[in-house]
Amino acid sequence: MVAAVIEMRRRGLKIGATTGYPRVILEAILPRAAAQGYTPDCSVCPDDAGGGRPLPWMCYQNAIRLQVYPMAACVKIGDTVVDIEEGLKSCMWTIGIAKTGNEVGLTEAELGALPAGEAGLRISSARERLLAAGAHAVADSMAEVLPILDQLELRLREGEQP
Repeated sequence: MVAAVIEMRRRGLKIGATTGYPRVILEAILPRAAAQGYTPDCSVCPDDAGGGRPLPWMCYQNAIRLQVYPMAACVKIGDTVVDIEEGLKSCMWTIGIAKTGNEVGLTEAELGALPAGEAGLRISSARERLLAAGAHAVADSMAEVLPILDQLELRLREGEQP
């Protein structure tokens, strides 16, 4: 994930985060994330925006604070159905994260310990749920997001909207 975020920043992208946690909990989590190399440019909680997912308010707050516009030039990356719904309601492109996300809900070790074929079924099921929610694309992990961002940028340049 950190390598993907570093590359996004190299490309000049701003990183805004939304969470279902209240601000007091997020403030405890942010230093731990920073110690692992992840520091978003902006983080918004439901109590900052007057409501949480799937409402678009947190995405809008990020856009305002980061001074990015139009929303159609923004991408919501998330690992749950309500993340995808939030992005769609915000008029953003959406990318779901299947394998390493909450829809599978297992650590790498737990996933690797599953009987043959079960891991693939769980990942496939997560992918299907995210696509059914309306995700424009699904990646297994953040490491696979950059080529999708390239595709979405091309679609936007060709006049397509989310």
